[in-house]
Amino acid sequence: MSMKLPAQFTAAHAGCGADHRQRTTDRRRAESRSEDRNRNSSAVPARTCSARRRKPSVETLGYYLPCPRHYAESTMPNSGGFRRERLRYVAVAWLAMVMGAHCRLAAEPLTNAADILALPAEEALKGLAVQVRGVVTAGEPTWGGRFFVQDKTSGVFVENISTNQPVAGDLLEVSGVTHPGAFAPIITRPKWRKIGTASLPEAKSVPIEQIMSGAEDSQRVEVTGIVRAVQTGPVNVDLDIASGGYRLHAFPKAAPGLNAESLIGARVRINGTAAATFNQTLRHLISVVLFVPVAADFVVEKTEPVDPFEKPVLPLKGIAQYQKGLLPGQRVHVKGVVTLQRAGEDLFLEDGSGGLHVQSRQTAFFAVGDVVEAVGFPDFEHFLPVLDDAVIKRTGEPPAPAAPKKVTVREIQDGLHHADLVKFEAKLLDRTVKQSRPHGLRAAKKAPALTSTVLLLQADDQLFTAEAESAQALAALNSLSIGSLVEVSGVCFTESGEDKKLKSLQMLLPDAASVKLLKAPSWWTPKRLLIGLGIVMAVLAVAISWIVMVSKRNLVLNQLVREKEKAQGELQLAHDQLEERVKERTAQLKFQITARKEAEVEFKAVLAERTRLAQEIHDTLEQSLMGIGLQLDMTSKLFPTDVKSANHHLDLAADMVAQSQVEVRRSVWDLRSRALEQFDLPGALVASGKQLTDGTDIHFEVNTKGRVRPLPETIEENLLRIAQEAMANVIKHSEATSASIELDYGPQTVLMEIRDNGKGFDLGNCNGAGDGHFGLVGISERAKRLGTEAVFDSKPGEGTTLRLRVTIDQEVTPQESIPEDMVAK
Repeated sequence: MSMKLPAQFTAAHAGCGADHRQRTTDRRRAESRSEDRNRNSSAVPARTCSARRRKPSVETLGYYLPCPRHYAESTMPNSGGFRRERLRYVAVAWLAMVMGAHCRLAAEPLTNAADILALPAEEALKGLAVQVRGVVTAGEPTWGGRFFVQDKTSGVFVENISTNQPVAGDLLEVSGVTHPGAFAPIITRPKWRKIGTASLPEAKSVPIEQIMSGAEDSQRVEVTGIVRAVQTGPVNVDLDIASGGYRLHAFPKAAPGLNAESLIGARVRINGTAAATFNQTLRHLISVVLFVPVAADFVVEKTEPVDPFEKPVLPLKGIAQYQKGLLPGQRVHVKGVVTLQRAGEDLFLEDGSGGLHVQSRQTAFFAVGDVVEAVGFPDFEHFLPVLDDAVIKRTGEPPAPAAPKKVTVREIQDGLHHADLVKFEAKLLDRTVKQSRPHGLRAAKKAPALTSTVLLLQADDQLFTAEAESAQALAALNSLSIGSLVEVSGVCFTESGEDKKLKSLQMLLPDAASVKLLKAPSWWTPKRLLIGLGIVMAVLAVAISWIVMVSKRNLVLNQLVREKEKAQGELQLAHDQLEERVKERTAQLKFQITARKEAEVEFKAVLAERTRLAQEIHDTLEQSLMGIGLQLDMTSKLFPTDVKSANHHLDLAADMVAQSQVEVRRSVWDLRSRALEQFDLPGALVASGKQLTDGTDIHFEVNTKGRVRPLPETIEENLLRIAQEAMANVIKHSEATSASIELDYGPQTVLMEIRDNGKGFDLGNCNGAGDGHFGLVGISERAKRLGTEAVFDSKPGEGTTLRLRVTIDQEVTPQESIPEDMVAK
């Protein structure tokens, strides 16, 4: 569509479009109030008062014309801007006409509004021929010839730049061409002829969400809602209506003697033509307004039952609390002391219960400390209570300025003190001065831009700003040095998120006296630091000059020093050579002494090994012979009945004879080359155990824990022999079916546990050396050699466990493998 609407309502909708889509967010509505109060009472469709303050590329509200500059430059069709724009418009239209002439000659004209609205923007730009008949649903003398027309199918906007203005109810024949408009397709370059009059089409009753989506643009619709604010003009009344969580403006005719204040809070039903407001550059919908050209289409269904100022006064902190019987759209009555006012936008009140943010379009000035009462609609902004669209008046009581409450930042972060007059200490981090557009009364008087001083402060871990809208405060606040500790007194204005957490904090300062200096910053300001750095650099320059001069004198002295150092170096070299020779001779002596000690240790080891060898030959041969005897006994028993099994046991006996030979060789191997021998203790235990238990019903296994590594030779040898002796005892005496050996390698110790599930024995009554049994005695003696004790745990019928924990003195590096001729085949 391509029409800009009257200046009565244009500015109001530019800021509140998002509010129609987010029921819980009212920020833009608050931003629009300052402009809403500055509307010009004249209805000039080509341009509005707010258009001067906005970027030319953004249409605050209204319909698109071929170039938006026309409406930013001129308010009347005969202005210079209009003439220039019309020339451009004619050139564009002529070009479009030439490019699509052959198509238009062949195409039939569009004859209903629904087909026009259904055109894509690319098709509408081709300038397709249009010929429709319909009733004018909206058109005012101040619109410069533009109007809405609706036929049986739909409604459409007609961009008619002319002084010939049709009015609502005229039945017209309209011909022209299509244009994409700035939101929806329109008719442009029209020629129209009045053929009579007709009643306006019946308004459709559709959901408010559908209306606010722009889907009913240019259509007659019915809206029911609560009047939130009223402004009267010479012809129309500007009603701010709340309906279904949305806000929209309606412009019915002003009845003679109308009391505008009586409409606030009333429930009304309006039939009118919906018109979209949009961002022309982006073709984005901003809001929707209603034109009500017929007075009968505006019906007041219900007014407020009583004067809201006669209602009981609520505490300021009570407007968001539970109140039985409070219905939506009802105003509440509050009373308090003014703590801050931004005329024409909002003010803040304080009473014994706390503070309250009051939004009002009134431009009357109230001084800080004035006692006032207000009636308005309870609402929420940033999830915090606010009294919206309030009417305020003085009570006549003497001024009673409220004293700020001393609070902590932690309390504010916890959600307390919103809109309260508070004070607390903070550190000044930065300061800036900003210029902003005047609002409210100052905007109406075309006052110059507002000068605000903004301080960036920090209290505990919270960063926040403090703002004073006063040119007088500029000099006083500029005198504060960055880094000062100050006490800030003002209105605490916070924003909370849906999770109730603090999103931002702003202190609104009534005047410069609201900031008191408590402690000046350190004397070392950045400027002084730079000066000090300059002084240090100058001193360094002087010092460098002096050093250069001294260095020249030192050249001569350095030459003498070098000669002395050369002589000293030669002496040092001779001294070092002498020390080196002494060290070499000392090392030779140490080596000789060590060799002699090692020879002595080796000699003692050989003696000990000979003693060990004598005992081990006895032990190993006796055990092997016993095993061979057992296998031969089994052979003799099985030979008459089972030759195959007998041969198997005979083979085992032969293997054990071979193993005995290996054991003998292994026993004497240490005497030949101990440095070449390497034992894998777990492997040796597995091999030895398998040999002993082969042919028996005993299940045998070896388990290890920790990092398996080579142990000192003496430890490995004795642990192996102890295990062999223990396993021999298991086979001979225990009648066990299962036996196991567990090695637990610790950092400094190794633990060996040998278990069986045999019949066990009584530790206090067992055979010993006196009975010809040397097994337990041999195990105990080998344990003593290792510096430990063999611990037996056994009871009759419960098996036997043998434990030895040996301390490892040092880590042993792996040795060479045992020659292959020593390993049992």
